[in-house]
Amino acid sequence: MSFESLGLHEALIKAVADSGYDTATEVQSRAIPVAIEGRDLMVSASTGSGKTASFILPALQRILAARGDNTKRREKGVVYGPRVLVLTPTRELAIQVAKAADTYGRHVQGLRVATVVGGVPYPAQIKALRGPLDILISTPGRLLDHLQTGKAVLDNVDVLVLDEADRMLDMGFIDDIQTIADHLPKERQTVMFSATFAGHVGRLAQNLLRDPQRIDVASHTDTHVNIEQRLHWADNSTHKNALLDHILTERTMEQALVFTSTQRDADWLADRLADMGHAVASLHGGHPQGRRNRVLQGLRNKQLRVLVATDVAARGIDVPSISHVINYGLPMKAEDYVHRIGRTGRAGRNGLAVTLAERMDTGMIRRIQQFTTQNIPVATVAGLEPKSPEPKMFAPRPEGKFGGKPFARPGDAGKRFGKPFAPRRDNAFAPRDSAPFERRDASQGAPRNAFDRAPAKPGARPATKPGFKPQRPRQGGFGR
Repeated sequence: MSFESLGLHEALIKAVADSGYDTATEVQSRAIPVAIEGRDLMVSASTGSGKTASFILPALQRILAARGDNTKRREKGVVYGPRVLVLTPTRELAIQVAKAADTYGRHVQGLRVATVVGGVPYPAQIKALRGPLDILISTPGRLLDHLQTGKAVLDNVDVLVLDEADRMLDMGFIDDIQTIADHLPKERQTVMFSATFAGHVGRLAQNLLRDPQRIDVASHTDTHVNIEQRLHWADNSTHKNALLDHILTERTMEQALVFTSTQRDADWLADRLADMGHAVASLHGGHPQGRRNRVLQGLRNKQLRVLVATDVAARGIDVPSISHVINYGLPMKAEDYVHRIGRTGRAGRNGLAVTLAERMDTGMIRRIQQFTTQNIPVATVAGLEPKSPEPKMFAPRPEGKFGGKPFARPGDAGKRFGKPFAPRRDNAFAPRDSAPFERRDASQGAPRNAFDRAPAKPGARPATKPGFKPQRPRQGGFGR
């Protein structure tokens, strides 16, 4: 479907044409007309499907319609705040959305776009919030700070967009989002983009949306036809490093995005590759925002050939020249694998996603294959074949209640190998940050496992250290 048939303003159609696009993607052709009508939306779309344009273009259309024939700004000296508010989980994604707003709004006279994220000094953000403003893109935590100090005015927001709502809720932003929504006018349009609308995301949608239109374009089980996936089994870390070095020296590699599980691994691996002569940098949530911006700009300008990053980069990086995604360290969650490999094969190009796994990663590989309902083809490199036998993997199965094959009998629920078991508890001690959750190093301190200590036998006296008197009776587990 062409953009001219979607009912867009001629200024927006011209900007889209200037960007080199003439045909709308599926999510754009289905979401834009409904969004222009002013209806609330619940949209599920895979990464790289053009979902950013599917909410930025209707938002710009709303701004043009509000101005009418008068292209002058609102009354001078009065703080009106933005007409459109976009909430994103990460700083990188916020910057990407702001870039899209500037690109598609290049022919909108006097368009004002501001970005409010963590890791950036407050004065410049306060100045942007007090001046004329059309679109505000922000992470929930920093916007809540400005709301509490009275610097942010949200009384005139016409459109609220929640981009990657599931990720924001995973990061613990549900209360922040609800608080921000309470400061917005009730008569507004709300658009939610999420990989899933189950659980907390569905309840949040029920609270914020009014009679929404549901659009499901893609799911995590879709086949990435333009992304070749490979799985290399490594005997140990030395073997894994040798496989990585071989992949990075291939002639077909234009730019590579290498994912690690921890911030420490990202810095260590970037230093190792730099010593080997690669143009490389690391990127993770521990870096200040200015450095992160410079690294991403260097990647776009092709000054960097390799970027080593944690999952903070899995969402929000849109660099078409990334030809290889390499999972050096596996993600914490199976769905993050889909977002990682979606960083390649963009803008109609072909990409390669390589996963380097050791035997201890077998469980996560199995969960990824169950989540995507697809096998990752196993490959080897001549001269670097693994000496250990390949771990036995099972065919992908539909996810059941506990993430695998559903129990055959109702009485078996809650049992494993015929014995009762308790489900794992969520990590209640993990700090909340504006960057996505990343796996913690052992040196950073890990919470004690609730299953480390068996419950005391009835009548047994709890063991105590000399000189320490227990403050309350011990009841097993953490001593609660």
